[in-house]
Amino acid sequence: MTVTFPDIEAAAERIKGHVVRTPCAFSQRLSAATKTKLWLKAENQQYTSAFKERGALNKLLQLSADERQRGVFAASAGNHAQGVAWHAQRLGIPATIVMPIGTPFVKVEKTRGYGAEVVIEGHSYDEASVIAQNLCAEKGGVYVHPFNDEQVLTGQGTLVMEMLEDVPELDVILVPIGGGGLIAGAAIAAKAMKPWIKIIGVEAAMFPSFTARRRNLPLPAGGSTIAEGIAVRQVGNLTFELANPL
Repeated sequence: MTVTFPDIEAAAERIKGHVVRTPCAFSQRLSAATKTKLWLKAENQQYTSAFKERGALNKLLQLSADERQRGVFAASAGNHAQGVAWHAQRLGIPATIVMPIGTPFVKVEKTRGYGAEVVIEGHSYDEASVIAQNLCAEKGGVYVHPFNDEQVLTGQGTLVMEMLEDVPELDVILVPIGGGGLIAGAAIAAKAMKPWIKIIGVEAAMFPSFTARRRNLPLPAGGSTIAEGIAVRQVGNLTFELANPL
């Protein structure tokens, strides 16, 4: 399946009214410090404080009645977990989330607070993902991947649609990269709306998964990082194929 800009437009309409249309605010202080004009997309104003709600909700809203009854499974260090849990609870869908050992306690408790069953297993996101997919297969549920999924990444792309609608003069967008879902959706939306715009991906230094794949180099990945939300050892195949040409 090829993800297109109309898919992102459809996702925007689908999730409209269910997530916050967050402001893209001009930062005087950061603009002065960087000697440029800099805007920030305030996704911390989402109910779960992160953009991950967008993709999770877009996926959940397209489940059939049978799939909703069977429940959803996911693996996450926090933000995707909370997005899936919150909107699954709203929609009456049972949710099971596998979170790696060492996930910040506050993220575990928030995920449980949104009604999900939380399983703490695996010493990394990658290990937790394998465990979650195995549980999903055993229970006959639907797996909601945090990034390597068409419906998830189209939901994430709605973020950049809003940015360019609100601030059409933007000519560079900085996007964090973990598994690549956000940058894939962002690049598709941005290049469709403004073909000459520049997209710059930013990775955690200890987890350069996209850079390694792009350069075809065995760059080492692993270790402790403050950016645990993007500490992903391997970028998604789908997300890389979509984002790399853009």
